[in-house]
Amino acid sequence: MISCNKQDKTLAVEVYETSANGNKLTKLTEFQNSEAKATIQLVPEETLQTITGFGGAFTESSAYLLNKLSKENRKKIIDAYFSKDGAHYSLTRTHMNSCDFSVSNYSYTPVEGDKNLEHFTIEEDKDDLIPFIKEAMAASTDGFKIFGSPWTAAPWMKDNNHWVGGKLLPEYYDTWALFFSKFADAYKAEGIDIWGFTVENEPLGNGNNWESMHYSPDEMTNFVQNHLGPKLEADGKGDLKILGYDQNREHLKEWIDSQYKNEETSKYFDGTAIHWYASTYEVFPEELQYAHNKAPNKLLIQSEACVDAEVPVWEDDAWYWKKEATDWGWDWAPKKDKHLHPKYSPVNRYARDIIGCLNNWVDGWVDWNMVLDTKGGPNWFKNWCIAPVIVDPDKDEVYFTPIYYTMAHFSKYIRPEAKVIKVNNTDDSLMVTAAKNPDQTIAVVVFNQTEETKRIDLVLNEKSVQFSISPKAIQTIVLPTPIQ
Repeated sequence: MISCNKQDKTLAVEVYETSANGNKLTKLTEFQNSEAKATIQLVPEETLQTITGFGGAFTESSAYLLNKLSKENRKKIIDAYFSKDGAHYSLTRTHMNSCDFSVSNYSYTPVEGDKNLEHFTIEEDKDDLIPFIKEAMAASTDGFKIFGSPWTAAPWMKDNNHWVGGKLLPEYYDTWALFFSKFADAYKAEGIDIWGFTVENEPLGNGNNWESMHYSPDEMTNFVQNHLGPKLEADGKGDLKILGYDQNREHLKEWIDSQYKNEETSKYFDGTAIHWYASTYEVFPEELQYAHNKAPNKLLIQSEACVDAEVPVWEDDAWYWKKEATDWGWDWAPKKDKHLHPKYSPVNRYARDIIGCLNNWVDGWVDWNMVLDTKGGPNWFKNWCIAPVIVDPDKDEVYFTPIYYTMAHFSKYIRPEAKVIKVNNTDDSLMVTAAKNPDQTIAVVVFNQTEETKRIDLVLNEKSVQFSISPKAIQTIVLPTPIQ
């Protein structure tokens, strides 16, 4: 056994582990020895991107389920996500109008032809979404950012007069820009400050399944440059963030090229949002690097991810560590893309993607639904998925899956305004990232995908510490300040 002892040349660290052998963000003080050794060297003087935050999405489905639970379990879940003792989420998303994870189709603009949106109303959100957000705000000591994403405008604004597919009619571009401004005002009146928006969830569409509205890259750039940006600015909301794209990474370059073509097109874009559904394992580092290099001072935020096309597995932690999950692409991806969608382990997918994103300039990472039921809903389209927390409202039972703890390894210990720092790692089988927080603590996250214990020698300047990571495990190592 080896342990973290304090000597003149020994780093003082706290080690927290979630593993296939049963640890759940468990603080470790004793470690197994191993012949497999890796050296991880921290280089905090070389800083990279500044962290915006980590978190999940407020959806009507999650809020609806929380309303069906006992007060005790409702509070337990909200505290687990937002309190300092829990995952301490700092960056969140919500849908504007309905989405697939709504109980039904609805719009804040129900009156056809209402160009000035005199009948705009968020009444639909007042029973579930808004109470959920406000209770999360009350549970959070540091607060969190929230951005809104529309899946579609009301059908009457679109060329196909339908919830699914179609494009925004040019005659309603100014009306749709006004919609964003009205949304921010309406939520502010409820005591909720909106941080920003994505322009459109999945502008390439989603196979004509649920709420969607299509843009080409240049159409979205035109809307932001000539309508949305100027409207928010004119209404005194120029500080609200506007994130372009908001879909899978494999098409990122063409959207980046359109948004940041020149100074005029770039003016109102604060950054770009991306999803992970193009592959169950590929991070697309080239695309992420390209996005950063094209616009190094703009945000790059992973805005949605989940274990999709799966019904949740209840109270079976082992399943979440096994390569048994399949995604939409397992059945539906075109032949040329099938290799991007093999079976995968849910924990691996989350840990690999978040670390891969942080090591390729992504500054925020947002999960999808925070709470779903044992069927993977409710969802009006029956588009079943898995969330980190699963509930059985009929029995008033709650299951915190290993995905919840995986998210917490990042959100709890890497705080907003942290700086990602350079790391040298001698073992390619370990994935590693690290960040220096505003309070000067350093958080190092290590993911061991292998079946063997790995001994780690963590080095900072002239000091080091030895410990080990379990097989199939994720660890967060916290170095306190001042470094001892």
